[in-house]
Amino acid sequence: MKTLVKWLARHVLPGSLRRWAIGTWQGHAYIPPVGFADLGDLRRVTPISRSFGADRGTPVDRHYIENFLERQRADVKGRVLEIAEATYTKRFGGARVTQSEVLHAEAGNPLATLVGDLTTGENLPSDAFDCLILTQTLPMIYDVRAALQTVYRILKPGGVVLVTVPGVAHQISRQDMDKWGDYWRFTSKSIRRLFEEVFPATHVEVAAFGNPLTALALLHGLVVEELTPHELDHREADYEVSIAVRAVKPEATLAQSPVE
Repeated sequence: MKTLVKWLARHVLPGSLRRWAIGTWQGHAYIPPVGFADLGDLRRVTPISRSFGADRGTPVDRHYIENFLERQRADVKGRVLEIAEATYTKRFGGARVTQSEVLHAEAGNPLATLVGDLTTGENLPSDAFDCLILTQTLPMIYDVRAALQTVYRILKPGGVVLVTVPGVAHQISRQDMDKWGDYWRFTSKSIRRLFEEVFPATHVEVAAFGNPLTALALLHGLVVEELTPHELDHREADYEVSIAVRAVKPEATLAQSPVE
């Protein structure tokens, strides 16, 4: 009888009912046998969107980035430095921000208040900022260690840096690749180790977000509007789509990094 039911479920029922029936019968999530996986619109060798889904809706990684910043909005205050534009400074800092600064690596950005290089620290003052917002910036910097030394130096004692980086599933950013370079993808362990080379381990918090579905969605350019909240927020430890870091410069410190 069991064999007959399984055969009917696999060969007669529509896909959605088949997955439900077999999953219920087996007591766990449905695992299709070879030949029964339905790839649908994803069975293609080119992406649905080449711009992370931004031309279709809200990119999946932005869901994780913006939820992280929402949770840390109390850190966005005082003199705040953001890269390229002040979008997140304004959105999450509001009236708590007393001075908004925008850093760009070369002249010509009308939004920039500072032109400088995180790798060399050129034109960046020490002990100057209450908060740094670095979303998806570190992958474009080859010498990440040098950049983090600069981050530590330019933060005020007690200042906070809020960082996001891509993990397991992230297409190359072609515009950045051609202009600056797109060098790195991280794991929660690698990014923690890099930060703990500069910041005290007790002052570094790391969180990872994602699952196989959101990894696949981001690679193809499916968007937030096409997924449910459960699908977006379910976490599978081995599928780190986006990784977030909050690191604090100790209150009682010298301007130089502890590893110098």
